[in-house]
Amino acid sequence: MKQSSQLSDVLHVLLHLAEADAPLTSEALASAMSTNPVVLRRLMVGLREAGFVVSEKGHGGGWVMAAPPESVTLRDVHVALGAPPLVSLGFREDRPECLVAQVVNESLQSAVQEAEASLLGRLEAITLSELSQGVNHRLRAHRRTGAASAHRLEDHHGQS
Repeated sequence: MKQSSQLSDVLHVLLHLAEADAPLTSEALASAMSTNPVVLRRLMVGLREAGFVVSEKGHGGGWVMAAPPESVTLRDVHVALGAPPLVSLGFREDRPECLVAQVVNESLQSAVQEAEASLLGRLEAITLSELSQGVNHRLRAHRRTGAASAHRLEDHHGQS
């Protein structure tokens, strides 16, 4: 089963926005993410509704952060995306009368709920600002060593 990268993708976009000195277009962000601008705009809807980003219209417009990165947790972003399941395990449901399946499903469901609660607690403790600090630390290390692309938006469009 393919895992969703939606949370990771949106965090990636938010980090670009947090570092930007000017609005970034959907096209520029989509290019950095190797996706279509329409797909990116769909992802941004929940973030806009949560008050994390706004879009500025007209020439020179684009997406900008509306909330300070230190006030936005990864859990906040997860919720803005509709709080999709973080842990997914399939449960056998084709024979609900089966006692073995009942015990297995209850046990797995309990474990999944505990894992989700633990993961949500961890996401609550991490802010966009902390991620941004991590990116900047790695960027400085890349520059010191002369390493190839550090995948910054300016690599794609000459902007930051």
